Amino acid sequence: MQLLANQPQLILASTSPYRRELLARLRVSFECEAPGVDEGPVQRAGGTPIEIAEKLALLKAKAVAARHSGAIVIGGDQVAALGGTILGKPGSAERASEQLLLLQGRTHELVTAIVVIDQAGLVRTYTEVARLTMRPLGREEINRYVAADNPIDCAGSYKLESLGIALFDQIAAVDHTAIVGLPLLATARLLRECGLQVP
Repeated sequence: MQLLANQPQLILASTSPYRRELLARLRVSFECEAPGVDEGPVQRAGGTPIEIAEKLALLKAKAVAARHSGAIVIGGDQVAALGGTILGKPGSAERASEQLLLLQGRTHELVTAIVVIDQAGLVRTYTEVARLTMRPLGREEINRYVAADNPIDCAGSYKLESLGIALFDQIAAVDHTAIVGLPLLATARLLRECGLQVP
């Protein structure tokens, strides 16, 4: 997209196609850049799901902001948790099926944290915790879903923006776009606070 003359540079510190598609809905000009950070130390240090999501979102935003003076940077992270146990991105169909077997018939939390760093370096943070109740599922149904949607890069092993919606009985969230990866209600507000025109 072409930047407007009076709009500062906006960078999404992510290569996630889900976050890119969501941010594009706000019709602001932006670029995407991989933060290139090692998430391992934060994850190994432990903490609550909210603490981990917020630390990783800040780490990603700071990494990109350090390379682009004067830009507005958005960083984000998601953590799925069941009873305090964090469920990472499965990385394979087999692990996705195992995670879904663990989640089926139960309510878990999906924590989405975003950090916006403005041109002056001021950090703004927003975190949303959604509660999702998955309906009872059998292994055959789970395997069929995983084969159809291939959710191996998604926290919790499901894609709610796709066929994954059929796995759930109930979803409680302030902003359903947060579940996909970027809470647009909060993102739009934070960008306006940074001086961007939205809409």
